[in-house]
Amino acid sequence: MALTVVFTPKGMSTSKYDEVLHRLEGAGVGSPSGRLYHTCFGPRDQLRVVDVWASQEQFDKFGAVLMPILASVGIDAGVPDIQPQHNSIMGK
Repeated sequence: MALTVVFTPKGMSTSKYDEVLHRLEGAGVGSPSGRLYHTCFGPRDQLRVVDVWASQEQFDKFGAVLMPILASVGIDAGVPDIQPQHNSIMGK
């Protein structure tokens, strides 16, 4: 079952988000297996993230790489809101 994961981190600016993406690419997980969708949005100094994952196991595997990277750039990820996905509609 797919999961929707919403992060409302403390201290995530556009520059920190961009650095996280750079480090994830360097770690070989810029486009991780199982992540079906990713978006980052919000004010430039208070960004939020929504991901859709194919499974909890794939999300957990990615999180083992992500969390230390977030900490290293000074982002407090907080506790993500993880919910089973009921439906998803993609545009054409």
